[in-house]
Amino acid sequence: MTAAAPALAGLVRRLESIGPLTAAEREAVADLPAAIRTLPPRCPIVREGERPGQCCVVLQGWLCRSNVLGSGKRQIHSLHIAGDMPDLQSLHLPVMDHNLDTLTPALVAAIPHEALRELLASYPGVAAVLWRGTLIDAAMVRQWMVCLGRRAALEHTGHLLCEMYLRQQAAGLAAGFRCPLPITQSDLGDALGLSTVHVNRVLQSLRAMGLITLQNGTLRIHDWERLVALSEFDPTYLHREDAPV
Repeated sequence: MTAAAPALAGLVRRLESIGPLTAAEREAVADLPAAIRTLPPRCPIVREGERPGQCCVVLQGWLCRSNVLGSGKRQIHSLHIAGDMPDLQSLHLPVMDHNLDTLTPALVAAIPHEALRELLASYPGVAAVLWRGTLIDAAMVRQWMVCLGRRAALEHTGHLLCEMYLRQQAAGLAAGFRCPLPITQSDLGDALGLSTVHVNRVLQSLRAMGLITLQNGTLRIHDWERLVALSEFDPTYLHREDAPV
């Protein structure tokens, strides 16, 4: 195995949460060549309009994909945690149509496109799992569109908290209805389409209802069933092989 193999264990785990891999496929993924980088928060990884030659794997920390308007307003349209490969589409869409940035201090691995193409040609099972992963990403985008367009702020926020808990649980980063949520209220606002003041009011309301507490970058969900009911959260769109909470 290469030196990157232990670092890519999170990617292997993420892929296996999407679909089955053989031992040979797991080893091939773990052996991908990767340049490991430590990045500060709010660091650009790929900018809109660029032509990257590699894909990024999140090893630690949180990343986001976003677009920024001429006014400077930002819309975050996905959040990414350890094990995610948020710019896989650059393998087939050469020009980036959005930005990829860190939200927190992060450790990332850059895998050359050529190495990924060789992997997919040699291991069709890995290609199938990655394809299924892109379909799940599209399903999450659809849910975010519904939330942005039709859900009230309280339900929308609750829905996002439920999603991030289950995604982190699948990645081995959350348990017991407790998970990291290390991003700022400003970042949450950019994901929810709300002002920072409105985000603060919604979080206070969820806390007053006895549903959550958010302190020092850690989210605790005190009543999962009520939060799910309030948010009309149905985890079907995450297409997890194992049962949700």
